[in-house]
Amino acid sequence: MSILMILLTILFPPVPVALKEGIGTQLLINVLLTLIGWLPGVIHAFWVQTRGSNAIEI
Repeated sequence: MSILMILLTILFPPVPVALKEGIGTQLLINVLLTLIGWLPGVIHAFWVQTRGSNAIEI
């Protein structure tokens, strides 16, 4: 994970999730978690970034 992705994950969690997974379920979950509270959105974004998936890599 690059420094830019780490900073985006901390500052605005839905952006790296959208870049990694595209517009879909994970992005919707992350937006909802971020609206509930910043920390749950950040935790979810880090989880999405670190898990191995076949999604788009940027």
